[in-house]
Amino acid sequence: MPITKENGEIRATPPFTDEDVAQLRVGDHVRFYGTIYTARDAAHRRMITALNEGKPLPIDVKGQVIYYVGPSPARPGNVIGSAGPTTAMRLDPFTPALLDQGLKVIIGKGGRGSIVKKSLQDHKAVYLFAIGGAGALLSKTVKKLDVVAYEDLGTESIKKLEVEGFPAIVCCDMYGGDLLLQGKEQYRDQATLGAYQSVPPAEKAG
Repeated sequence: MPITKENGEIRATPPFTDEDVAQLRVGDHVRFYGTIYTARDAAHRRMITALNEGKPLPIDVKGQVIYYVGPSPARPGNVIGSAGPTTAMRLDPFTPALLDQGLKVIIGKGGRGSIVKKSLQDHKAVYLFAIGGAGALLSKTVKKLDVVAYEDLGTESIKKLEVEGFPAIVCCDMYGGDLLLQGKEQYRDQATLGAYQSVPPAEKAG
């Protein structure tokens, strides 16, 4: 099963269908297993250029995951270097076209614009964020790496990663939910990840 829930943990293994994505809701903590692809700004520009010219993409994104990351070179004995997420909003201009090709899951850092959130709803897709500043920790979940496209771009080439337990949190789901907006509207303080302090009604009114 691509999506399983057991003991409070959601395990996700691509490829995904609309029905799989429908199980993911804002705030869900998800661990990914299997294949995810990396792509940043330069790779996205090339992919969109290919689509505009009527050419196929270098990878089949249908049902797949793209992680916005340009990992640093691996040290001897390691599979990958630090692999922290890239700010997702920079990729907003390219995202709807890839969702139209069947991309189902995106992982990055920070929020998304209104056009992308509408596109996620239209295409039944989901955006999650990985924890910025935890690149070294995230890299430990990567068990294999292969460059599969645009090798000349170096760290920004498209890579195929095999991961075990890569953690991410659902930020924008296919129902229009946005975790960051909910946080701004409903909570004041975040003491620890996933644990919030509610704003008293009197303070909200003021």
